[in-house]
Formats: sequence, structure tokens, C-alpha cells
Amino acid sequence: MSRVLFLSLVVVLALAALLITAMNPVHVDLELAFIRITAPLGLVLVVALAVGLLAGLASRAYWIAALLQERGRLRRALRRAESSSSSNKTADDAG
Repeated sequence: MSRVLFLSLVVVLALAALLITAMNPVHVDLELAFIRITAPLGLVLVVALAVGLLAGLASRAYWIAALLQERGRLRRALRRAESSSSSNKTADDAG
């Protein structure tokens, strides 16, 4: 099910990229540091969209990794607190 959904999403995105490229055939000049590139406007738009999407995904992945690390730290702290609490109860019961 997820493979079909993923493949259909890829096909829709590819068709959208083709449509954007076909509707914007004008060539534009890009100046990137020491390089000057002439490319179709549609291609430039699609590449800019893809780079932005990848940057957003990388940012989100970093944020999720930080949350998972914090969750692990909190679980370890909870286990330590529970074990010290249970050891205090057994000491009180024995005394």
C-alpha cells in the first residue's frame, strides 16, 4: 500500500515538474559564485523547489533527532528515579 502511494506521488511530482518546465521555456542566466549557467526557467524553478524541499527535510530530520535524544535521556532519568524509589521503599519496609 505504501509503495503504491509513494510511486503515485513520484509520478504526480514528475508530471508537475514536466508541466512547470513546459510552461516556462524562457532561458535565464544564473550566476553561482564563479559559474554562469544558462538554463530554462522551468528547470530552475523545479531545482529550486527540490533544493528547498531537501533543506526542509534535513532541518526536520535534525529536529526529530534532537527530540529522540531528549526522549531517551528522559526515559533513562525516569528509570533511575523509579529504581531509587523502589530501593527506598524496600529499605523503609525492612526498617
